Amino acid sequence: MTVGILGLGLIGGSLARAYKLAGHTVYVKNRDQQMLSFAMLSGAVDGKLDAETVPQCDLLLLAIYPDGCVDWLEENAKLISKDALVIDCCGIKERVCQRCFPLAKEYGFTFVGGHPMAGSQFSGFKYSRASLFQGAPMVLVPPVYDDMALLQRVKDALEPCGFGSFSVTTAKDHDRMIAFTSQMPHVLSNAFIKSPTALEHKGFSAGSYRDLTRVAWLNAGMWTELFLENRDNLLFELDQYIDSLTQYRQALEDRDEQRLYALLEEGKQRKEQVDGCKK
Repeated sequence: MTVGILGLGLIGGSLARAYKLAGHTVYVKNRDQQMLSFAMLSGAVDGKLDAETVPQCDLLLLAIYPDGCVDWLEENAKLISKDALVIDCCGIKERVCQRCFPLAKEYGFTFVGGHPMAGSQFSGFKYSRASLFQGAPMVLVPPVYDDMALLQRVKDALEPCGFGSFSVTTAKDHDRMIAFTSQMPHVLSNAFIKSPTALEHKGFSAGSYRDLTRVAWLNAGMWTELFLENRDNLLFELDQYIDSLTQYRQALEDRDEQRLYALLEEGKQRKEQVDGCKK
């Protein structure tokens, strides 16, 4: 299989390594030509993804910012083989799919929205690894929800990545859920670390601090675009959280022991309800 990858960041670089390790031919387009040259010298990439190699690709994986992915696809749609499968790996789906599904229909190739649920607080090719997606969930947004042949084709094409499970949803539902499961934790972590007390935490922190602040170390440019693209869903989750925090704050201010206990117990029970009770 000949695979074209747009971007050599953590996701794109890990995809390149996974497919190359599985014996496939990998072409990559990357803004930083020095990094692309390094990836080629390291054996993770066979060559450049350009006007000559795009038509050769059986699979195209778009792994840069959402607008960049769509702009590239619009510019290169005419070069893509009608037999090719194109999958984006962006963190939002409505805007991407709204623009890419019509392109695929116009030019005859197949486009499926995708979101690999794997990553790190670190970004860039230097942190990429072939095993990044092993056992991880992959969310798919196909143009037709119940096209089983297409879903099997996608699973087969992504087999070198080693995903542990696949979820199929709509672009709208994806963005609603991802505001809660991914975007909100990044906002909360990034805001939490701004306390002046954080400058003095060493020697006083353990696992809970480490877990809560891990993703405060983020790519500000990428997350700014993702947050703004998913603005309404993220505002909903922020409002819910602020309302909850206000209740905890009021209970503390009022020294209301019963209310505070009830709030804490409610949160524990909700965790058990949604994720199961850890024994």
